Amino acid sequence: MAGALDGLVVLDLTTHLSGPFCGMQLGDLGADVIKIESPQGDSMRGAPPFIEGESAPFMTWNRNKRGLKLDLKSADDLAVFWDLVDGADVVLENFRPGVIDRIGIGWKALHARNPRLVLGSVSGFGQTGPYAKRGGFDLMIQAMSGLMSVTGPKDGPPHRVPLSISDVGAGLYLTIGVLAALQARNKSGEGQWVETSLLEATVSLGVFEAANYFANGKRPEKLGQAHRGSSPYQVFQTKDGFITIGGAQQNFFVKFCALVGKPELVDDPRFKANALRVKHNDEIVAILQAEIAKRTTDDWMKALEAEGIPAGPVLYHDEVFTDPQILARGMVGEVEHAKAGKRKTLGVPIKMSATPGSLRRAAPTLGQHDAELRKKKPKA
Repeated sequence: MAGALDGLVVLDLTTHLSGPFCGMQLGDLGADVIKIESPQGDSMRGAPPFIEGESAPFMTWNRNKRGLKLDLKSADDLAVFWDLVDGADVVLENFRPGVIDRIGIGWKALHARNPRLVLGSVSGFGQTGPYAKRGGFDLMIQAMSGLMSVTGPKDGPPHRVPLSISDVGAGLYLTIGVLAALQARNKSGEGQWVETSLLEATVSLGVFEAANYFANGKRPEKLGQAHRGSSPYQVFQTKDGFITIGGAQQNFFVKFCALVGKPELVDDPRFKANALRVKHNDEIVAILQAEIAKRTTDDWMKALEAEGIPAGPVLYHDEVFTDPQILARGMVGEVEHAKAGKRKTLGVPIKMSATPGSLRRAAPTLGQHDAELRKKKPKA
């Protein structure tokens, strides 16, 4: 069954993670994504670990793409690129602002050549503003977005979120923008330039912190495991592991207190409402933690689930990828790589009833599809 974006041609000039992640999303949904790399290749091809000499991270977010090697400083290769532009719907790039103009493939040139084309750009700080020309990786964006300032133990230093959340967030925003531009093109007949940045994406994810700051003008403090607007809502240590419990909603809180043998907490003036519990979070958590530590994670999961209270165990990744829900939802898939062979990979998270996404191709080796792509334009 064809994917929702079947027939769409995407030229993916991006490297690292944010741009390629956008290209992967479009490819998963059916687009013909052509990953165009310099003769040296995407620098992420050097990211460990390796399987048969191929980077496992690179393979993870460059699936469902064909691979073409082009030197855009070469007149002959630039001509190949322009031929591909004629049949393309989308170009993705994440060079520093101004670079594509210097190469001669900026928005004005692309739009003049193919007015229906959508250009998607992602950078560290955006195309405008005093920091536009700076390079921006996930690490410094987490720092400058405020994310690090509220992450980690209350009394500890700023913490980096181990997930590349700024890269992935920007890639997702770019995907949304590209799809919106394609929908607008259906009405106007013309493409447009869509751009976002790691900084904007990460700042926009801090919705609770922004709400608090705009409400009272005060710097949001670091809360450790606590939540800024809900209590109890955090990780608790059980007899044999850790569990997360969302007991802030009043009906859940009443049931939760009964489960831990502390029904009197419901009428305690400190804990009678969620806003009060947020204020006295350390106190309510200390009481609950003492009781939760007496039973195993499995015992608590059965008891909490029976009462309909949202809860979940803290899983390690070897447990995540063998979890029955993850497997039932198809989040572990397989692809056949030209060099690394049959490999497990992440599944497609977007489920569609009529035009489902799919795993059709492994990530390309460098220039794997040069011969077929240099001979003819891809079909639009």
